[in-house]
Amino acid sequence: MLFLNRTLSENSDDMKHDKIEACGVPPQSEAPVTVDQFLCFALYSASLAMTKLYQSRLKPLGLTYPQYLVLLALWEKDNVTVSEIGARVQLDSGTLSQLLKRLEESGLISRRRDVGRDERKVLISLTEQGEALKIRAAGVPADMISVMDTPIEELSDLTVRVAALRQKLINAIP
Repeated sequence: MLFLNRTLSENSDDMKHDKIEACGVPPQSEAPVTVDQFLCFALYSASLAMTKLYQSRLKPLGLTYPQYLVLLALWEKDNVTVSEIGARVQLDSGTLSQLLKRLEESGLISRRRDVGRDERKVLISLTEQGEALKIRAAGVPADMISVMDTPIEELSDLTVRVAALRQKLINAIP
């Protein structure tokens, strides 16, 4: 079980001097006592808070957070298979199928069989409306950064570190 062991500096407001350690098996005397000491809870609760922040910015665009992730992937690379999108945004096929259906019903994407190569595969493409939404959603990332009140360098470093942790966790799944 992973847990956080936090040692605060004399000035607890200065996060640069806080020491946070993630450990595999804690010594008995340092075992987590509260839910706040578990890394899994820190990641989970941060994810919930991040999603809530996004919701208020995405609702005027008519999007949910998972829909936004799919559109980000399509704005990055259009005309891809369902499985490519699923791998890119880490969504299972059941969740993704319903999400893509709603995006298609909203007129943001189109789904079609890959007749030229493999008819078993479904290609996902942005519509003109989906492309136009990219312009309307362009301010979302900058707005999110501004409300987090954290330097971009710190956010970038955290993104790299969390992505590396995610990959280690994926590799550890039996």
